Amino acid sequence: MAEPQLRPPGIPGFSYVRPLGSGGFAQVHLYEQDMPRRVVAVKVLDAGEGAPNAQRLREVFESEADVMARLSSHPSVVTIYQASISLDGSPYIAMEYCPASMGALTKGKPAQLAEVLDAGVRIAGALETAHRAGVLHRDIKPSNVLLTTLGKPVLADFGIAYVTKRGQPEEAEVAMSIPWSAPEVLSLKVSGSVATEIWSLGATLYTFAAGRSPFELPDRGLNTRSKLADRISKAVYQPVPGAQGYAPFDGVMSRALKRDPAARFTSMRELGEALQELQRHYGYEVTPLEVVAEAWLPRVETIPVGTRGPVVSTVGHASRAEQRAAKRAQQLEAGRGTDRDGVVHDRAPLSPLKAGLIGAGIGVAVIAVAGAVLWAALGGGL
Repeated sequence: MAEPQLRPPGIPGFSYVRPLGSGGFAQVHLYEQDMPRRVVAVKVLDAGEGAPNAQRLREVFESEADVMARLSSHPSVVTIYQASISLDGSPYIAMEYCPASMGALTKGKPAQLAEVLDAGVRIAGALETAHRAGVLHRDIKPSNVLLTTLGKPVLADFGIAYVTKRGQPEEAEVAMSIPWSAPEVLSLKVSGSVATEIWSLGATLYTFAAGRSPFELPDRGLNTRSKLADRISKAVYQPVPGAQGYAPFDGVMSRALKRDPAARFTSMRELGEALQELQRHYGYEVTPLEVVAEAWLPRVETIPVGTRGPVVSTVGHASRAEQRAAKRAQQLEAGRGTDRDGVVHDRAPLSPLKAGLIGAGIGVAVIAVAGAVLWAALGGGL
């Protein structure tokens, strides 16, 4: 007997449209926001106050909202609009609506290599930014690469992301998604690292290119969870089946999927640059590898449940150089400039009214001078 659908929560300023899907401990619905008017995807936490581990799930859910809010300024991360509590007390996250996922579109149907490489560079840039901000996604897989309404791939679902703490050992719970998790995750040696993320992105890109995961076999009976895990632990790379001219691509993927973490790419940036080189090799347009500059990296921190509310701002004051640059920009916008000595000179354009009055005055003066000259020429009258 099918489980009954949970009633979508009432959210002020949003009108319910239809369900989009469910999984884990949350459901996703399509809503229409009243102002500004737009459709949004709303992720709602299922667990109520009396549910097992409700406190822990609430903490994880709020952490996802925080991480996404900090990282969604990146063009290849799903944009979050709002996070709050619904009328029935369920936490929710309202985010950008993406109508499809690359995972669903490429299951059993390989994507064009140009699309695979473009997605790889974009997601590598998003993950490099996350890693520099101290965040491990830990659930990179085809279904979490969505397509925006413009058809651009973006990374979603930071539900089990881990915020690292510098100088402290990792304490995160192990989370895995067979067959896209690295061998060291399956063996419970680590719960996540940059190296495991590189493996997962490589496995995801391979899946897009092949229509199936790297260690999956045509015979479905051989793809049980235990058999897949056994093949992943051995990590014997198999080239993309049936593909012509994919040897350079296979070379990059085989390095990303090395059994030894130290033999993989050292960073997402390095993997992204290798994918860009493939784009040049195949004659495709090179996708920009977008990484947030160090000075503007988001500061991501975990906040315990129940401590929401006004906090002391972590946004630093602008430096003197930034203040001078901002002042200069304002002066230029206002039509003002400075000479070499730094003296401000007003070069603001005249308003239409002022320009008209000055023009009229000049016209009257010209007419008066012309009349005087004519009067003199006629000898001062009769």
